[in-house]
Amino acid sequence: MSTPVLFRLATMPGDPARPNEDFASVLGSCAILLDGSGAPGDLPTGCTHGVPWYVRQLGARCLAGMAAGEPDEPLDGILAAAIAYVSALHASTCDLRSPGTPSSVVVMARTGAKSLDYLVLGDSALVIENAAGSIEAVTDRRMDQVAAAEYQAMLALPTGSPEHQAARIAFVRRQQPMRNQPSGYPIASTDPGAAGEALTGSVPAGEVRRAAMLSDGVTRFAEFGLGAWNDLLSTLALSGPTALFARIRIAEDGDPEGQRWPRAKQHDDVGVVFWESGTVVRYGVTG
Repeated sequence: MSTPVLFRLATMPGDPARPNEDFASVLGSCAILLDGSGAPGDLPTGCTHGVPWYVRQLGARCLAGMAAGEPDEPLDGILAAAIAYVSALHASTCDLRSPGTPSSVVVMARTGAKSLDYLVLGDSALVIENAAGSIEAVTDRRMDQVAAAEYQAMLALPTGSPEHQAARIAFVRRQQPMRNQPSGYPIASTDPGAAGEALTGSVPAGEVRRAAMLSDGVTRFAEFGLGAWNDLLSTLALSGPTALFARIRIAEDGDPEGQRWPRAKQHDDVGVVFWESGTVVRYGVTG
């Protein structure tokens, strides 16, 4: 962009006793948010490193590719190269054919003098507000169409109960083999071809007032009815990610069994990258 940009970013684990599987980072005018797909009940992954390792490796490689590449280099090509690179890192030590091998939702953005270029793969969201105050939310919900019956069976049970956990395991077992399959859904894992299935686009730089990358733990703000997208962006602008996370946690704590808002987990990892034009640049990484 022609004017400087202020980035604010943060992540927080859903369970302090478990590693954070969200990753957020910014380098110059490039930003990335990953939401790793962990498995419940210690289901086998075939990987000795784990999901947190995977999202950090993939995130760092994507960010380096954006920052070092040409300004118009397609983001899906950068993601494909990053997936191939990380797969090669552990192909000799891990079983990359395992249905549970680490995978991740991906949101990438590159701001420039002419445009904001973006990529979304999976159910995280990129929310963009233009100068007139209109909102565009970009998200990829194709995974919602896979194992839908098992997902609804899980949601019908009290969150955190043994029955709910058993149903969640059944759902994940049904969903995992459908990753990057013709009848399934695309996700960043071991197949570089998945990058070509991502949602991509560009917005003229002068039309972007502010924007945010949100993991699905943060999109609960809108899904729970705590506010509209512009309320979420205003909270980030005025109070920062910590205040936004706190509002989501309060809502989750008030509905521990998922009676009002049925869900897979009471608390999910939360991750956000927020920026607005016309201010100073900051750099950071968290996850």
